[in-house]
Amino acid sequence: MLKYLRWFLLPFSWLYGCIIIIRNWCYNAGIFKSTAFDLPVISIGNLDVGGAGKSPMTEYLVRLFKADHKLATLSRGYGRTTTGFILATATASATEIGDEPAQFKQKFPDITVAVCEDRVVGVDQLKTDHDLIILDDAYQHRAVKPGFSILLFDYSRIFEPHFMLPAGNLREPFGGRERGDIIIISKCPDTLTSTVQERIKGRIKPFSHQQLFFTSINYAALRDMDDNTSAALIYQNTTVFLITGIANPAPLLNHVKKHTKQVIHHNYPDHHQFSLKNITKLADEFNACPADKKLIITTEKDIQRLREHTLLPTIKQLPVLVIPIEVQFLNNQQAVFDKIMKEYVR
Repeated sequence: MLKYLRWFLLPFSWLYGCIIIIRNWCYNAGIFKSTAFDLPVISIGNLDVGGAGKSPMTEYLVRLFKADHKLATLSRGYGRTTTGFILATATASATEIGDEPAQFKQKFPDITVAVCEDRVVGVDQLKTDHDLIILDDAYQHRAVKPGFSILLFDYSRIFEPHFMLPAGNLREPFGGRERGDIIIISKCPDTLTSTVQERIKGRIKPFSHQQLFFTSINYAALRDMDDNTSAALIYQNTTVFLITGIANPAPLLNHVKKHTKQVIHHNYPDHHQFSLKNITKLADEFNACPADKKLIITTEKDIQRLREHTLLPTIKQLPVLVIPIEVQFLNNQQAVFDKIMKEYVR
């Protein structure tokens, strides 16, 4: 049914596509102002809606540069109840600044994490005291002209039709990939063959100025809510209650299922604002489960929303563990990527 509905929505996609094409043309022609800055500004984004691994890539760059640069991350702060420019504090919540910026500040307390829906205003606020700014999810924010753009494609969506919203998932036409300096295929299987990589390259068709990289997800050891490494492990006879509110939980679900078949998935939409009813349901099911070994696992992004004060009394009574993820480059290309990024920043 959904397939046929998408065909019905195609005329709306063509109309939306025309609007975006005109908008991009106006920026390219200088009719709409695109502001460049005198310090390195790296934009990370994707063409389609949903998660393509932008946050892990942002964190990868933070780890790469934080020792040698005064850097800041700047996000829109999706899902926050506030507006305007805000500098994150150590106690900032997902409600105040958004779940992903809250995640960045928790993991990297010594860097500057800021949110602002107007990226030009945000960069203006940050440029005096920083020598590198990383823009999270800003590929379509044409008002800022970044010095370097990283464009991500989710491996699981590579061969989907290139349809614009609402019939498809693209936020702008596929030709918009030309603005990227580097293209990364994210969330690939570790065993991705060279044959499949060539097929993907043929599908993406990188421009001559673009280098193509493939990355996978590396799942780190479980951690507790206070970010301490946990001794808990997922064994074959462990029952895992998995609670997610992310765009594409499939890679995480598949990872957990490699260790145990007993997975109960509480799956919610991306950036879902968890309610007390949601958490009470989880707690009731967990407490009623007769398994000797049982765990509750969630993502780094979701734990930011699960920490909200209305949920904390219930959450703290549960053994909730967080599974961190990191970017891992395939084909021994990490050093090549790092060199390109360092040369740009330098």
